Amino acid sequence: MGKQAQLWRKYRIEGDKLIKQAVHCPRCGQGYAMADHGDRYYCGHCRYTQFKQT
Repeated sequence: MGKQAQLWRKYRIEGDKLIKQAVHCPRCGQGYAMADHGDRYYCGHCRYTQFKQT
């Protein structure tokens, strides 16, 4: 099995609010965080790829 996603690192707390820092998959929904590969985001569930703007 691969490395764990460590989803707790993709959120931060400001006061009494939980702030998302991860990009979520537009196809799969809010429950699926996309992997950050430097020049692109990738969803391991549906294989959707979103390239970053330079």
